[in-house]
Amino acid sequence: MIWALTVLLAIFSFIPVYSSSSNLAYLYGDGGTFGYLLKHFVHLFLGFVMLFFVHKIPYHYFKAFSILLMPVIVVLLVYTLAQGETMGGANASRWIKIPFLGAGFQTSNVASVVLMIYVARYLSKIYQKEITFKETLLPLWVPVGIVLALILPANFSTTAIIFSMVIVLVFLGGYPLKYIGIILLAGLIALSLFVLAAKAFPDVFLNRVDTWISRVENFTKEGDSKEDYQIERAKIAIANGGFAGEGIGKSIQRNFLPQSSSDFIFAIIIEEMGLIGGFGVMLAYLLILFRLVIISTKANTIFGKLLVIGVGLPIIFQALINMAVAVELFPVTGQTLPLISSGGTSIWMTCIALGIVQSVSAKREEIREKEESENAESSIENPLDILSETL
Repeated sequence: MIWALTVLLAIFSFIPVYSSSSNLAYLYGDGGTFGYLLKHFVHLFLGFVMLFFVHKIPYHYFKAFSILLMPVIVVLLVYTLAQGETMGGANASRWIKIPFLGAGFQTSNVASVVLMIYVARYLSKIYQKEITFKETLLPLWVPVGIVLALILPANFSTTAIIFSMVIVLVFLGGYPLKYIGIILLAGLIALSLFVLAAKAFPDVFLNRVDTWISRVENFTKEGDSKEDYQIERAKIAIANGGFAGEGIGKSIQRNFLPQSSSDFIFAIIIEEMGLIGGFGVMLAYLLILFRLVIISTKANTIFGKLLVIGVGLPIIFQALINMAVAVELFPVTGQTLPLISSGGTSIWMTCIALGIVQSVSAKREEIREKEESENAESSIENPLDILSETL
């Protein structure tokens, strides 16, 4: 079912991406939208190639991969923090350019997947063991803290999602509640101190921190800003859509929303396809969540169970946040709609995460088929045993 839903969302994505890319074509291109459609196809094609090959890897190999990749991720995040660039009109420096290709790459998306695998590995190692907070501080929370601290200045929303998913994962992994409370308090204190430092020394953090701080402030108070303009246009698009929508390709607000093909693509979907299209997309993600729970429940190891939740749940959480931003339940976050919004890094890491989930599912099916085969063989009566019983 996950294969089917993933393919369905990917095919569906061509409609809103092709429709909403007219704004980007006007602002940054020559006015033609076919190039954006072709680029989206290439991103999806490469993503499905990654998904296929990743799902062929036995999932226990990802334990070693996470340990080896953590230092690499830290180096990439440091480089991004120092040299990150603005891409596609976005106002946060979250990308680095891939050498010789000139394409942008968002390192925080990669860090999210690697970190969740790392946390799942450690939790499976200490599962049902008596531990102290001090014992888990260095191997678990120090790496988590370093990754989050490096992502936070330019990308608060991704930091919040990763931290929330880590807390959910350690809770499901049986980590003591009193220790989780300590981490929540420490995280709140660290965030407060960081915001105060950014306010006191604005020259140190340049414009990166101001971006997400202003979004939160604008969400909680009245006033006109760029974010208010985006939200208002998104709500107009949703209101115009009504129940059945204006029709595919007939969106008007796509010409006014700066990120209509990525951050606010859900509003364009509702404007063109109405609540029918909006609820259909939401149902697809909820079905993926349903399958994630089933695969996690039936996984044969603790690591497999935690791995599915760790890499799969952020996809659903990100989708719900994207939808919530469009209807102003959340401040503007810059989170894309997985598998539907344009953007290579987001598509690729979503496909890799789903490939990991499918790896766990494939291993469970392999074990089940082996057990069924053994049971079938044992059920065949041996003629020698029958003769022995007769004599």
